[in-house]
Amino acid sequence: MNLPLLLRLGSSELISIVGAGGKTTLMFRLAEQLVDAGHKVITTTTTRIFAAQTKLAKNHIVLGQHTDDIVRLFSMLDYIPNILVTGLVSQDSDKAYGLEPQIINDLYRIGKLSKCTIIVEADGSRMRPFKAPDNHEPMIPTDTTIVISVVGSDVFGRKLNEINVHRPQIVSRIANVDPESKVTPEIVSDVFLSPIGGMKRVPDKSRWLPFINKVKTSDDNTFAINTANLLMKGGVNEVLIGSLLDSTKSFMRFSKVASIVLAAGGSTRMDPNLGIKQLLPWGDDTLVGHSVKVSMKSKVNTIKVVVGNRHKEVVSSLRHVGVETVKNENWSIGQSESLKIGLKSLDDDIGAVIFLLADQPFVDSDLINALILKYYETAALIVAPKVNGKQANPVLFDRDIWSELLMIKGDIGGRNVVDKYKGCVEWIEWDDSIVYEINDMTDYRKILEELD
Repeated sequence: MNLPLLLRLGSSELISIVGAGGKTTLMFRLAEQLVDAGHKVITTTTTRIFAAQTKLAKNHIVLGQHTDDIVRLFSMLDYIPNILVTGLVSQDSDKAYGLEPQIINDLYRIGKLSKCTIIVEADGSRMRPFKAPDNHEPMIPTDTTIVISVVGSDVFGRKLNEINVHRPQIVSRIANVDPESKVTPEIVSDVFLSPIGGMKRVPDKSRWLPFINKVKTSDDNTFAINTANLLMKGGVNEVLIGSLLDSTKSFMRFSKVASIVLAAGGSTRMDPNLGIKQLLPWGDDTLVGHSVKVSMKSKVNTIKVVVGNRHKEVVSSLRHVGVETVKNENWSIGQSESLKIGLKSLDDDIGAVIFLLADQPFVDSDLINALILKYYETAALIVAPKVNGKQANPVLFDRDIWSELLMIKGDIGGRNVVDKYKGCVEWIEWDDSIVYEINDMTDYRKILEELD
């Protein structure tokens, strides 16, 4: 479980954790992993934290109001890279007071200079696994770069009451369900997606990431996956599910995946009198139309087709499927230009892309879904099929490696990038049907004969 990788953290972040079901555990676990990776980390809260929980931190200091205290704090980080910072500990409540959000903003602005990450517990839940915020909640610093909303999967199937849920009456109102209803994925997703629920007070420039924690049993996993799917359908970019306290359980990161069908080539090995291979008949469609339909049957969230050579004919052939096309004016330079044009056309919320070749008709939705599932399970930079020990297509690339794809040149795809980052590749074994490729009419006729 590499939390910084799963969360796509940069060198300096201000992370606010809200919700219920493992906020404190997430804060300290993430801090430990960041320090192990060489980062400086400040953990803190804008609410209150039990005095006993402060002992989970290796180093705890109380921050005063003087500028000297802040200077001392950052000096300490040079030799103590992980510090919990709070206000005074109340003797009456046995809790440490939090810091004002503006103070945390100031700490973050100073800390960015030394690549320091600040992690804030910005919500209270009275030890319940699920909650909805009251009027004064959550207390998120405005400079926050990532907001993580947490829910414990142990709430699924339990009654919506004070025993299991913090502020159940607000949950009931947001989700429009009766009090004492059993908590379902629909209720959790409704609350998370609500501007007065999980999205409340999330700064406009922040990334927002739901995290379903405590996923231990097969039932937990089913509930969590159903919730993640509902959240993704509701427009969420990524969802994390897993168990912070069970190292034997794998995490999954659901992300939006795009399919880009490459159909801009010149078909140089085809007889020019017979047209281009993208438009060869295949079943009740064309080769390029078939590739689009395969994508539509899969779990991809976005589909685009890169066109170039004889683009008007290709676009016309795709009108019945209603897919978006992107024109590559420089298609004659080679496949690399189509990859780059396709990538640049994608929205910022896409987490990964799969490139499909229009001349490989035996690639099906089962293979695409297998690539996506492996990506969810591993958060790998690259996921690719392997046939008889050799790499095959299509290949999935995480957005964190797109910069490498944008630098390739000539008539090559992403193979060089796969070779360069082979230690970051997750492989899935597949049958050899997917390697059949149509380069000319001989290939095409041979495949049709075999199908007959």
